[in-house]
Amino acid sequence: MNRPQAVALAIAAANLALMLLFPPHDYLSLQRGNVPTFDGFYFVFAGQANRVINADFLALEVIVVLINACIAWLLLRERPLGKAMPGGNRYQRGVLWLVALNLMLVVLFPPFQNYTAITRAALPTFEGFYFIFADNSQRQLVAAILYLEVALVLANGAILWLLFKGQGAARLSAAELRALAGQVRDAQRK
Repeated sequence: MNRPQAVALAIAAANLALMLLFPPHDYLSLQRGNVPTFDGFYFVFAGQANRVINADFLALEVIVVLINACIAWLLLRERPLGKAMPGGNRYQRGVLWLVALNLMLVVLFPPFQNYTAITRAALPTFEGFYFIFADNSQRQLVAAILYLEVALVLANGAILWLLFKGQGAARLSAAELRALAGQVRDAQRK
C-alpha cells in the first residue's frame, strides 16, 4: 500500500465514523399518522424523541463510501514502469472517476416525496431530488428509487468498464522498447 492509498483509506474510515456518529433520522409524528419524514442528521447517543434512525439511507451511505474507497484504492495504485496497468487503461480510470462522482451526487441529492403523497402503492412516487442538508422536514426519502439509482450507476459503470477494456495505448515501437529497457537497466544499477 502506497501513501495515497493509505490517505484514501484514512479518509474513508473518517467518513464512516462520522456517518455512524451522526446517522440520518426520521421524525415520527402522531399528527401525520406515524409516517416517517426525513428530519436530518443527529448524534447517535443523544436521546431524540419521536425520531428513529433511517437504516435504509444509512446503509446506502455506507455502501457509497465503501465503493468510493475501493475506486480510490484502484485509481491510486502505483504503475509499474513500462507495463500497462493491470486494473485498466485511462478510459477505464475515467469511468471509475465518473462512477465515484455519480454515487456522491446520488447520495447528496436523493429522491424525496411529500409526506401527504405517501400511498401504499407498489411503486413509490416522488416529488423531486433535493439537497440532503436542506430543510426536508415535510418530505420522506424514497428508498426504493434511491436503491435503483445506485444500482443503475454501478451497472452502467461496470458496462462502460468492460467496453473500454481493449481501448488502451498502442503497442510500443522497437526504439521505444530499447529506450525503456535502458531506463530499467539504469534504475536497477542505482
